[in-house]
Amino acid sequence: MASKKYSRREFIKKNSLTGLGLLASSAALPTIAMSGNSSDRSISQDSTFSGNNPDVPALLGGTPVHAKGWTEWPRWIPETDEKRILEVLRSGIWSRAKVTTEFEQKWAQLIGSKRCLTVVNGTSALIAALTQAGIGGGDEVIVPPYTFIATVASVLMTGAMPVFADVDRATFQIDPKSIEKKITSRTRAILPVHILGLPADMISIMAIAKKHKLVVIEDACQAWLAAINHKHVGTFGLAGCFSFQNSKNIPMGEGGAIVSDDEEFMDRCYSFHNYGNAYGSTVGAVGGGTVMLGTKMRLSEYQAAIGLAQLVRFEDETNIRNENAALLKAKIEKIPGIIPYKLYDNVTRAAFHLFPFRYDKEQFKGMPRSTFLKALSAEGVPCSSGYGTLNKEPFLGHAFQTKNFRLMYPKEMLDINRYNEANQCPENDRLSGEAVWLSQNLLLGSKQDMDDIAVAIEKIHANADKLKNS
Repeated sequence: MASKKYSRREFIKKNSLTGLGLLASSAALPTIAMSGNSSDRSISQDSTFSGNNPDVPALLGGTPVHAKGWTEWPRWIPETDEKRILEVLRSGIWSRAKVTTEFEQKWAQLIGSKRCLTVVNGTSALIAALTQAGIGGGDEVIVPPYTFIATVASVLMTGAMPVFADVDRATFQIDPKSIEKKITSRTRAILPVHILGLPADMISIMAIAKKHKLVVIEDACQAWLAAINHKHVGTFGLAGCFSFQNSKNIPMGEGGAIVSDDEEFMDRCYSFHNYGNAYGSTVGAVGGGTVMLGTKMRLSEYQAAIGLAQLVRFEDETNIRNENAALLKAKIEKIPGIIPYKLYDNVTRAAFHLFPFRYDKEQFKGMPRSTFLKALSAEGVPCSSGYGTLNKEPFLGHAFQTKNFRLMYPKEMLDINRYNEANQCPENDRLSGEAVWLSQNLLLGSKQDMDDIAVAIEKIHANADKLKNS
């Protein structure tokens, strides 16, 4: 008998509507014929599947859509990556020296800045940049609530007060309209975050900063090579800060960097990261003694060598992530209840440290996001719920009760209940309850892999009732 074929999407819909799919695993079931895209996926009805029903959700005992794993991260290729590490090891010069300087020069050139300074991590980059921009006790710095804790912790470590502006849920980024509403006589800086590797609206933010004479330090710790009108993020404000932590798109284990075109500012950052020892314009010459308050944030030669190895393929990997993100977005935005990220019109490239979308449970029969996440993970697609409501975390109240904050601020500014009321971010509250993340290494896969993600979500949507009631 000739084999009749259906697209996988049609088959899932058909089974969902007829209540099929929870057949015993011992029954004769169809075989899935996989090819490079979803339109070519078909199910041959006259063949036998050796396993569970592929259209039963894996969470309910069915076969996962994607069972072959994903690109491991970080990636290390011994044949090409170990040469620089071995050279450093054998040299006996392991603290900051010429290899670190080489990485800084190449990173500045790649980003499009005059100068780069590496430090031990992205958090340290933010602290150094803020302090050397003159931010400290009594100041307010506007930040988003949808970010990693390091953004806000770095503000607190300078003695400044973080003030939360709400987000634009469509883009996951800080909302410029909310920024302007939060400016007071104490506001000294804006700390926009290009969160998830998607650029914030820097054109609007820079216009606000110019209008109010505010410093802009960009948290680009997740946004390497992301660009607006072909200008890389991190180069719009006074400084841009990057992270090279192990999960990041360019990993060193730990590491960070500051970039800027301001030579005097960068000299101060260099001095600060090296105990405050004289450097360049801080006293006019290197070796002039310890001239300012500083600390030790120096990157090691090992870390720089790892970074240099990653740089060789970094442009290509970034382009692959962008291509696959666009492909995946086009596939899943057609599924009811799935709302992918939106890029601002002037974004010419994103970094995609994470691929985000919003989940509308009402389009999934009221199935909670937590169940959706479990179901998607069971299909072989790792995922998470992302950030929460950072503006409500207890570390803020703890910071306000430390001795330094009690000395620097009036009592009413340290009233955590009053602070929480003034820093409500309702759009972030909604976003935190509906976001879903896929990590960047998934985007280094094949087009077939992107198809698997879309099919897995379709499968969950088609079986939402069963999953919700299981």
